[in-house]
Amino acid sequence: MADGQAGETIRVQPRESGFGAEVTGVDLSRPLPAAALAAIRDAFARHAVLWFPDQPLSLDELEAFTLQMGPFGDDPFIKPMPGRPNVLELRRAPDEKAPNFGGGWHSDWSFQPAPPSATILRSEVTPPVGGDTLFVDAARAYDDLSPTMKAMLAPLRAIHSAGRPYGANGLFARETEKRTMEIISSPEADKTHPHPLVRTHPVTGRKALFVSPTYTVGVEGLTDMEADAVLGFLYKHLLQETYRLRHTWKPGMVLMWDNRCTMHFAEGGYDGHLRVMHRTTVAGEVPV
Repeated sequence: MADGQAGETIRVQPRESGFGAEVTGVDLSRPLPAAALAAIRDAFARHAVLWFPDQPLSLDELEAFTLQMGPFGDDPFIKPMPGRPNVLELRRAPDEKAPNFGGGWHSDWSFQPAPPSATILRSEVTPPVGGDTLFVDAARAYDDLSPTMKAMLAPLRAIHSAGRPYGANGLFARETEKRTMEIISSPEADKTHPHPLVRTHPVTGRKALFVSPTYTVGVEGLTDMEADAVLGFLYKHLLQETYRLRHTWKPGMVLMWDNRCTMHFAEGGYDGHLRVMHRTTVAGEVPV
């Protein structure tokens, strides 16, 4: 709890598990006082996923809030909004037949040398059905592993690549249905980058599993069969219901999540309805 603007008090209401929290009593459309910003940063470190209801921010205000959390991250392979190189419009028209964007478990841009620390998403048009965003607590999932498994995973480095979705022969390059969003398939996406399979959060010091079915393509030093066995177990472990959070959107809501200790999945189920979201990322650090 901390003072917000005009004497308001920020209220952080976490879920029972501690993973995810609702934040009220703050107006994100204005510069945050130091105490309010510190309270939000603290809540973010504690709960990894924060949602702020009733925050119908303009694009200028969304960008300004993002910069209070840190410098913009780099968003490759998706054409940004005209005149706004740091804002992606996630738009799906009512008549689109292509699969909804983000419909695979992942941590945003984990294939980059320094993946984004946070993603911020603001709802512009929410459909009356579907469109939930699902999250997995990769820190608690790591905590629950046996000491033997933790010791085995400790030295491993996972290989990340954007090739499966964004490569020259990736999923989006092979699409035949029209899509409103402009995806940029590129040979650049086929490059690989290794990161620790278990990364340490730079703020909390907690360890978390840092792999995903979308962007992790192997493990250094393991054969494909060995890597498939290790990763297959970890995905089955991560995706247990006990580690999940389901976020249901309302108009004018801001959601912020920590890519360093979560995976997420954009659910569909809203065919025939318009859905429009605006997204920014906050730059991160090299995983250790």
